[in-house]
Amino acid sequence: MPPAAPPTDKRPSPDALLRQAKLEERGRLKIFLGAAPGVGKTYAMLTEGAALAREGADVVVAVVETHGRAETEALLDGMEVIPRREIDYRGHRLGEMDLDAVLRRRPALALVDEYAHSNVEGGRHPKRWQDIDELLAAGIDVYTTLNIQHVESLNDVVASFTRVRVRETVPDSVFEGAEIKIVDLPPDELIERLKDGKVYVPQEASRALGHFFSKPNLSALREMALRRAALSVDRQMLHDLDATGLAGTYAAGERILVAISEQPGADALVRTAKRLADGLNAPWTVVHIETPRSETFGDEARRRIAASLALAATLGATIATVPSENVIAGLRGQIEALRATQLVIGRSQRSWWFELRHGSVVEALIREASGLAVHVIPSPEAATARHGREGWARGWGRPGHYAAALLLIAATTGAAKLSERWIGTGAVDLLYLVPVIIAATLYGLRPALFASIVAALAFNFFFLEPRHTFTIADPQSVLTMLLLTGVAAVTSNLAGRLRTRARIGVRSAQENASLAAFAQILARASDRETTAAVTCDEVSRLLGVRSVLLADRDGLLRPLVARPADAAMSPVDQAAAEWAWTSGEPAGRGTSTLVASDWQFHPLKTGLGVLAVLGVASEDGGDPVSPGPAALLSTLVGQAALAHERLHLEDEMRSLSVLEERDRLRAALLSSIGHDLRTPLTGVTAAIEALAGEHPDAAALPVARAEVSRLRRFLDNLVELVRLDAGGVRLDLTPVDLTDVVAAVVHDLKDPLRGHHIDFQVPAGLPLVRVDERLLHHILLNLLANAIQHGGNDGPIGIIGRRTPDAVTLTIRDRGPGLELGTERSIFDTFAQGKGGDRHGGSGLGLAIAKGFADALNVGIAAANHPEGGGAFTLTFPNELIAAATDSS
Repeated sequence: MPPAAPPTDKRPSPDALLRQAKLEERGRLKIFLGAAPGVGKTYAMLTEGAALAREGADVVVAVVETHGRAETEALLDGMEVIPRREIDYRGHRLGEMDLDAVLRRRPALALVDEYAHSNVEGGRHPKRWQDIDELLAAGIDVYTTLNIQHVESLNDVVASFTRVRVRETVPDSVFEGAEIKIVDLPPDELIERLKDGKVYVPQEASRALGHFFSKPNLSALREMALRRAALSVDRQMLHDLDATGLAGTYAAGERILVAISEQPGADALVRTAKRLADGLNAPWTVVHIETPRSETFGDEARRRIAASLALAATLGATIATVPSENVIAGLRGQIEALRATQLVIGRSQRSWWFELRHGSVVEALIREASGLAVHVIPSPEAATARHGREGWARGWGRPGHYAAALLLIAATTGAAKLSERWIGTGAVDLLYLVPVIIAATLYGLRPALFASIVAALAFNFFFLEPRHTFTIADPQSVLTMLLLTGVAAVTSNLAGRLRTRARIGVRSAQENASLAAFAQILARASDRETTAAVTCDEVSRLLGVRSVLLADRDGLLRPLVARPADAAMSPVDQAAAEWAWTSGEPAGRGTSTLVASDWQFHPLKTGLGVLAVLGVASEDGGDPVSPGPAALLSTLVGQAALAHERLHLEDEMRSLSVLEERDRLRAALLSSIGHDLRTPLTGVTAAIEALAGEHPDAAALPVARAEVSRLRRFLDNLVELVRLDAGGVRLDLTPVDLTDVVAAVVHDLKDPLRGHHIDFQVPAGLPLVRVDERLLHHILLNLLANAIQHGGNDGPIGIIGRRTPDAVTLTIRDRGPGLELGTERSIFDTFAQGKGGDRHGGSGLGLAIAKGFADALNVGIAAANHPEGGGAFTLTFPNELIAAATDSS
């Protein structure tokens, strides 16, 4: 039997309709998404664009990068191409997309390659995706291309395994409303295309791209691209469903809902759901349904709920507390709203009496589940049974409530006695409804039920014949008695439910309004002190506590703002705050750590780490936060943490802008010096050689030649440093004999090496290594020149080659004073100087250049002091760079 069609009585979401209306006013964006360069994104985009043009569509090519590929360039034949805008940049003419020309042309469809491209300075927007956004806002459809590593939220993940952080990124928001088309290619085929020269011409095989083209990297990137595309499609589907009002889960992608209760074991439920969400790579939401029964929960139950929600938030879940008449109705609403495909719920061992009164939530959901997978996790039986007994005892309410109900019945009885002669006995039973309703409104259901029974007995005793006995002589009076009891019970039940529901609704509305106002105030704060003051003010106002916010000041955790301003902290309080700061876990009173503190400290923890610590304390010295508002405090802490993260990122962006500007100026200066000094250096060299022809025995001639050679190496280092920083280093990987390369370097440095003994220990039988010979030559040139300057005038220099099981190593050792302790790593920093040579009094560029080129070649480089004295610089060529190992694999 085919499944029934989903119901269509769900109202369209106003937000979804508004979103759809906004998208209708814009052009359509289609992103050709690939895992890595070379999968064919540009080719696929041009193929679709050309097909539409042949069908009569108004298509233009705004900008396309063919990278010299003939088959891609062939697709441009017959298509209208908008000429690029030429921009002068550092003495070069560079072409960028002419945005204004495309807007004036106003085609139906524009093909714009490389979505994440950074524009040359001087354009209207710094990024091409911003240019595309302007085209879309003008109503022009756009096709564009993007690699998965350029997505902002995935940038650090990609860098973690490719060891390359891509600087050009697009925000995740660009996928909103975009159509995604995956351009896929298996890793083996992509690697073959690279080897055949179909991805990049040999001159463009740069260091960053070289890291990408390994099978594990390509497989990981491919999976990320497929998952990101699936996520975008799933979100778009949910938006469309919300706009049309169709009901149902539409399980194209998994969406997990976790329902927690006050029962013990909720934390285990959250962890189980986290593992399930990670396995399915699905978004998950943890919800607690707040019902009228929640009013009967004790502090321990409320504390468990708050702790479970806080745990879920730290594990990356979306958390919510939803008021509802009952658990089943609340979960139904959440399942429908989230279109959940998986439900994780705990099953406690309830008594038969409890299930008779409240029903079984699990059984009801399983019976009604349609397209929903229900995961039932058992709760600890012993704890559940004990909690059930405690909850039952606690649910009867306070004795004072019952006493008050008795007084109300007594007052009503007295009033009925006085008015009986005017209203008659038949109307007295209606008077007894008044104390029952009052008891239900003020004290809840069970005191009201007690009041209804007492009211029925009082009516029988004082007003039914025979009076002052509980005997009922008239059968009609029996019916009146039963009706009074039933009406009173039903009335008290309804009044109690309405009272509880109203109280829950009012509290929920107040909390939501407070949180919304808090978020708006934090959004307007522009510095840490203002943010800290807002946080402390709102926490103190909403929770009725003292508050303090501590942050790092000169390496020490110090208070920024306190409310009241004179709030004091003891050494124990300071220790608890520092423990929360270092561990990222709450500490102090009411936690499991340093409970002797009067304050309870919560770390403001984000993906950047702990940015500050919020402390709260009670005015009376008790627990700072009762279990009820603990969830509210958790939400306030989360919002404050996000506000501090925003400020931290803004500071980093400002610092980054300063650094980028400094690096740009430095690169411009170095490039200018490196190029402008070449001409006078050439003239000086010619003059020295002319003098050598006239005075070949001049004593200053060798010194002049050596210094000119040293100056030339310095200028070469400047030029190569600029190229390295700009990513302009090009690799030509070929098998190289280390013996030949070392011999060539020694020959180039024959004049500076005069007087030095070369201890050459590079065996002729070392295997070939696959590197760029020019860059390796430059590395060895700088290392050997550094050893000459560092080893003294006549110090011997050792060049030792070794074959190890995992690599081939090449060590250049001098007999000088060695490196300063602790500088083994920093010695390779740009302009770093130590003792001797580039380590003291030199340019500080040689070793930085050697390190940069070694990284480009994926060759390890390390500096250390030799046990027998002097410094030693070792190059390590791993097995994957050894030609023999590579050829045999």
